[in-house]
Amino acid sequence: MRFLAFRAGHWLWLLGPAAAFSNTVCFAQQVAEGTLSPVVVSVTRNAQAGFDLPASVDVVDQSQIGAARLLVNVSESLARVPGIVVQNRQNYAQDVQISSRGFGARASFGVRGLRLFADGIPATQPDGQGQVSHFDLASAARIEILRGPFSALYGNSSGGVISLFTEDGGPETLVDSSVFLGSDNLRRVGLKVSGQEGKASYVLSTSRFDTDGYRDHSAAQRTSFNGKLKYTASPDTRITLVLNSVDMPDVADPLGLSRTEFVANPRQATAAAYTFNTRKSVSQTQLGATLDHRLSAEQSLQFTAYKGSRAATQFQAIPVATQTPATHPGGVIDLARDYGGVDARWTLRGSLMDRPINTTVGLAYDSLSEHRLGFQNFVGTTTGIQGALRRDENNAVRSFDQYLQGEWLFADRWTALAGVRHSSVSFRAADQYLSNGNDSGARSYGATNPVAGLTFHASDDVNLYATAGRGFETPTLNELAYKPTGGTGLNLALSAATSRQWEIGVKSRLAQWKINAAIFNARTANEIVVQTNSGGRTTFQNAGDTERRGIELSASGDFSKYFGAYIAATRLDATYADNFRTCTAAPCAAPNVLVTSGNRIPGIPRTSLYAELLWRQPEWGMENAIELRRVSRVFVDDRNSDSAAGYTTASLRVSFKQNAGQWTFKEFFRIDNLTNTQYAGSVIVNEGNARYFESAPLRTWLVGVHAIYRF
Repeated sequence: MRFLAFRAGHWLWLLGPAAAFSNTVCFAQQVAEGTLSPVVVSVTRNAQAGFDLPASVDVVDQSQIGAARLLVNVSESLARVPGIVVQNRQNYAQDVQISSRGFGARASFGVRGLRLFADGIPATQPDGQGQVSHFDLASAARIEILRGPFSALYGNSSGGVISLFTEDGGPETLVDSSVFLGSDNLRRVGLKVSGQEGKASYVLSTSRFDTDGYRDHSAAQRTSFNGKLKYTASPDTRITLVLNSVDMPDVADPLGLSRTEFVANPRQATAAAYTFNTRKSVSQTQLGATLDHRLSAEQSLQFTAYKGSRAATQFQAIPVATQTPATHPGGVIDLARDYGGVDARWTLRGSLMDRPINTTVGLAYDSLSEHRLGFQNFVGTTTGIQGALRRDENNAVRSFDQYLQGEWLFADRWTALAGVRHSSVSFRAADQYLSNGNDSGARSYGATNPVAGLTFHASDDVNLYATAGRGFETPTLNELAYKPTGGTGLNLALSAATSRQWEIGVKSRLAQWKINAAIFNARTANEIVVQTNSGGRTTFQNAGDTERRGIELSASGDFSKYFGAYIAATRLDATYADNFRTCTAAPCAAPNVLVTSGNRIPGIPRTSLYAELLWRQPEWGMENAIELRRVSRVFVDDRNSDSAAGYTTASLRVSFKQNAGQWTFKEFFRIDNLTNTQYAGSVIVNEGNARYFESAPLRTWLVGVHAIYRF
């Protein structure tokens, strides 16, 4: 009976009209009070406890996101998630590096190999390339992270899913103003307003971030806005609108450092960064809308549509002589992208053999139109300025997916979750610069990927599960953009990578502690790997098989009212299973350097650890914590010719909170890298000039103040 009572909360949404819609809020409130596991919607697209799912799913909640942190980079809070490696490159021109169980580590900029969402709106384009620069952490209620086979249910990805959800406004009207100051002339000023008016609730958040950067030639500026409006038209219908934008003008790019440069002066920028004034400007605006409508107690519809535009201009460090041939597309990239899509799904809640079952059927269509221009990065003898046109093409990517998934409690202690998704992705290039020939072309990819998992509910507090599935990963437009031979046009010879994954895990709650563990294996065929990487320009090829196998462990709990702890540990062996050949210089007509099977995939640490010891004094409104992070060495190239050394860092945070009538004040102080350790925080995989290393800061400090007024 105890087990069935617990499961009643899990299946609440199956039992009546209130469950699938209005009780989601109540369920989330129970989570905040600690009576149930966190609500997770990433996997089944229906609110339920992640504790019961046959998948590795973690939730970073609002208190963890904002725990004396800068609220600019997802690397600040995702480092606590097992299986996830998030490296702040100290280079805002290239964004953070994110990999999940080793997928995505090869990305030289942006995020690939994972699906990204913000309030249900894709932050990953249909080609698989994603960005997190518009993720607004100041207004985030939680971030959900899914790893393993079930990511296949989201289409063109292999590593996992990261979903950010903006908080809801109301019932009070709040104005939250904040000011943060830190090392390297860092400044962040933010304003957030939230509230509720009748049937509508809203959250508006804006911020301005500036820094001189830890390294030379790494200054950055970012202005962002995120707005969410939720309107409950009736007990059965809800509309959510989300608008966000980000503007990052002339963000300096210090490039990577060679081993010699890194040892001599980790804060320097390489000479080429000054010669060509390497930098990047980005602006993005997007609008999304979601309609939730309950047809009956058993059926509901959800329809999501979004539209956005993104512009990026990047000045690269490509020597003048290299750009001389007519086939070279230049050292300045100018992109203008328009994108959008729709997702429609129908959910049926019913019973099969007198057991609850939930079925979802959906269609998703996404499109991306890109106008790609290339210019020389010099005029005469002056470098670092836009010169003559060398590339002009219109590219388009379209994806159309159909998916079916279901969850069935087929016995008192057994739940099955299964799904299948068919994906079709097409690329088309229309060359407008015909001086060097017509490089138009097209390529299509497709796959049908099933996934299935079982959960055995051994007791109220112990679940065992197993999951297996297939996934696939197409090249992105950026990976297709250049041929390793130095020729013009897209590299349409690239094939999609396919993967087979399995995972076995246990989730338990013992007294005041929650402990999760999982072992996993992923075998990938036609792995897409770097062939050349030089001057900010990367080309790719298909290698043979790779294997990623490992174990994840996390534990969290309280020793008492005043003390708590959290630990997340990962061991991951990511290796090439087949020999293949690569290049060490660009251009490269044919790979000529052997990479032997057994070599480790670069950019992926074998072990990583995050630990946190927390001390609270609720009576004083104080919370203190020591954070410890350990990352093992990381190889920099496929040949494993060099590596960035492993490192251990510690951070201290102290925060206070006071209430004074309608005012609430919050202050915090933070010190990172307490031991002043010098290390490379990230590497540029297979960088052709051997400038692999990106330096992490020595000891830094950050202070912040919030002033919150309730109307």
